[in-house]
Amino acid sequence: MTGRAPLPPAESRHGSVAPRAAPVTDATRLPAPAGGGEARRRLGLLMLALAVASALLVLPGVAGFLVAAAGLGAKAAYPLDRLLGWGLSHALITAVAVGPAAFIGIAAGIAVTRPASREWRPLADRLVAAAQAVPPVVVVALAFPVLGFGPAPTVLALVIYCVMPLLRGTVAAIETASPDARDAARAMGLTSAQVLREVELPLALPVIAEALRVALVLAVATAAVGALAGASTLGTPIIVGLQNQNEAYILQGAAATAALAFLADGLLLLLLRARP
Repeated sequence: MTGRAPLPPAESRHGSVAPRAAPVTDATRLPAPAGGGEARRRLGLLMLALAVASALLVLPGVAGFLVAAAGLGAKAAYPLDRLLGWGLSHALITAVAVGPAAFIGIAAGIAVTRPASREWRPLADRLVAAAQAVPPVVVVALAFPVLGFGPAPTVLALVIYCVMPLLRGTVAAIETASPDARDAARAMGLTSAQVLREVELPLALPVIAEALRVALVLAVATAAVGALAGASTLGTPIIVGLQNQNEAYILQGAAATAALAFLADGLLLLLLRARP
């Protein structure tokens, strides 16, 4: 049986060759992170185990015993109900700060990857790098005269501190999306906005989620400085312990902050594990 010659490309009504969409295959998708979902699951379980281990150090009996065993004498420790109250307030301040930071960072990252505003990317990089170079405690101190005591200066500091990983993660995620996938979408007649919504963002979403995880852990670990401005956080027992030379208070505050950071990291890793 003789093979038939391939048909020539279809021509449009005016005689021009109609564009043919490139096939979207596995090669057009972003590569999966090293280790895949199983490695992410194991790391998430490790973070949860570290959260449990850190939480054990928060127990009044354990903290008091460790301080006494270190030769620092018998010191009083905070009861768990007070630490739980500080922990809930700490988590709320973190959530309130990460929300605006995610909106600003992701929106700015999308904006500077558009052809019309790509020249603004170096300026955006310099601004967010300069903002993160300023220690959060300095931002809290500068905002304190204007915003007063309470959580507001801490929220402002955390928003500024968390924008950079989100912006850079969004830019990297969109720019590493396969050019073949973009070309195929444009050949199908999609507009720039549709290419962003239907192709670039779905491909970039896993990397953006990883950037959000990094920002959340940074915020949890950094929110303790809000105690300096009167915010009710897990930094409060650390500040009180330093003022009263009570190492048990310091240990409880530091261990509780670490436990909350490990918990947030572990839960997000397990939520992201489904991606192959």
